[in-house]
Amino acid sequence: MNAVNYTDLRQNLKSHMDSVYQDHEPLIVTRKDNQNVVLISLEDYNSLTETQYLLSSQNNANRLLRSLSDARNGNTFTKELIEE
Repeated sequence: MNAVNYTDLRQNLKSHMDSVYQDHEPLIVTRKDNQNVVLISLEDYNSLTETQYLLSSQNNANRLLRSLSDARNGNTFTKELIEE
């Protein structure tokens, strides 16, 4: 993860924002007294909040983790869709 100080961010705001958006790579902005912040794209923020929501229920989190494990181990099956 890249980091810049506040002054550099101000002077190069557009290029830093473009980089964060295009590369999907968060940017740490360092500030006085260690009051640092992170700049991320809206798309990445929405993805993080959706993941947090999906994992907030223990039952749902367990089901998702089991499904991931099954997929990694090849325990999958194919279903044919009915077209109308």
